[in-house]
Amino acid sequence: MFRPTRLLVATLACAFAAGAGAAEPVDLLIRHAAVVDVVAGKIRRDRAIAVRGDRIAGIVDDARAGDYAPERSLDAGGKYAIPALWDMHVHFGGGEALIEENKNLLPLYLAHGIAAVRDAAGDLSPSVFEWRDAVAAGRLEGPTIFTSGPKLEGYESIWPGDIEVGNPAEISAALDRLQGWKVDFVKITDNTLSPELFMDALQQARARGLKVSAHLPFVLNVDEVSAAGLSSIEHIEYAYKAGSTKEAEIGAMVRRGEIDAKEGWNRVQASFDRDTALAAYRRLAARGTAITPTLNGSYVATYLDRDDHRDDAYLQYIGPGLEATYAWRVERAAKDDAAAIERRHQRYRRNAAILPLLQRSGVRILAGTDAGFLNSFNYPGIGLHDEMQRFVESGLSPLQALQAATINGARFLGRDDHYGSLDTGKAADIVLLDADPLRDIAATRRIDAFVLRGKVYDRAALDALLDAVRRKVAEQRAAAKAAQAAAKTDER
Repeated sequence: MFRPTRLLVATLACAFAAGAGAAEPVDLLIRHAAVVDVVAGKIRRDRAIAVRGDRIAGIVDDARAGDYAPERSLDAGGKYAIPALWDMHVHFGGGEALIEENKNLLPLYLAHGIAAVRDAAGDLSPSVFEWRDAVAAGRLEGPTIFTSGPKLEGYESIWPGDIEVGNPAEISAALDRLQGWKVDFVKITDNTLSPELFMDALQQARARGLKVSAHLPFVLNVDEVSAAGLSSIEHIEYAYKAGSTKEAEIGAMVRRGEIDAKEGWNRVQASFDRDTALAAYRRLAARGTAITPTLNGSYVATYLDRDDHRDDAYLQYIGPGLEATYAWRVERAAKDDAAAIERRHQRYRRNAAILPLLQRSGVRILAGTDAGFLNSFNYPGIGLHDEMQRFVESGLSPLQALQAATINGARFLGRDDHYGSLDTGKAADIVLLDADPLRDIAATRRIDAFVLRGKVYDRAALDALLDAVRRKVAEQRAAAKAAQAAAKTDER
């Protein structure tokens, strides 16, 4: 039997001690940070966060910072470290003439601490696929892009760029195309798609293992769509309908043509019951059906009578073509009389009031803005902070709002093993804030630095991103004015 000598034991012990004391090389060490644990809802103060490459190598008490030998150190000075934000509902679109204006939006997300966006369909999918791959390969500066590609719709839909289907075989072929593009989920909407084909598309996509997000046909019960495997309901109003004690009866009347959908919504609102809603939302939670409320876009459109946004400073970052797409909602709102304005105010308040019920029932809430084109003055980047503010105004706690913009999105997409919270082995996507977001959600706007995939953007670098977009937009506006002037000259 082998018996180690005393000399060998002593030598090995010394070697082990020397090895244990050796500092671990890392690329970045963030010192004296107050780490916000978005899962537990706690703040772990005076921590050191070690980063190697694009991953967190360790989070330790700052007294153990000497365990690491960093190439670069960053003193957080007690600032609050949160996981980078995810906007779970954005759009890129407006036609090929606006490709560059849409591409200009990518830095706006970074400038506001947003590491990932979920593109919920538009009419620029080929460009979005290119940007997705370029960001992933490090060739383009921007957030990670998760995308549905083109949405599924019926024939002669109002939505440009969608895939129109009219039977199960066409749905199958469309899903083949989407999978060929390696989409991250499927989006289905209800403009001209029949309820029967909607359900078929949902079931076919789920059979392939694809997540499905949707606008819901009015005549279908929320429960039956959830039971068929819907992954997320986009926009809170669709979830409101599940709180009606007469949802099935009203839907059947609309299907038979006895009343139209507008009257159907009136009857849903008149028959909404809190207990019915809570029971329905618990069933959604049990099945894993999430909800992306997109409150801020609704808020802006609802209250255009109070604020027309023409003087918004943020418009300096929005290209002229994209701003022009805002006009249709503005013009529609301008036609409302006093009674119609009050109705839309009431409708927003009713919809927002169910947000705490969804949270209490355990439904996974995803923070998404609906920002991009068409949705007036609902701005890419800053809009996610506005969305979290709407959540808190509607009854969620700052922690719940922060979870909706971090860990909930990662969990929904099955990426929470690498994203959504700050922990060893997870992505080095870290936002340093000047104030405590668990006390006041407005603190998420006070970004001191953003570490994205291990790269540090200090405040000056974030401001430079904004300034570069502002300069590009100014050039685009000047070019648009010159083109308009030339066109007028030609007319003469």
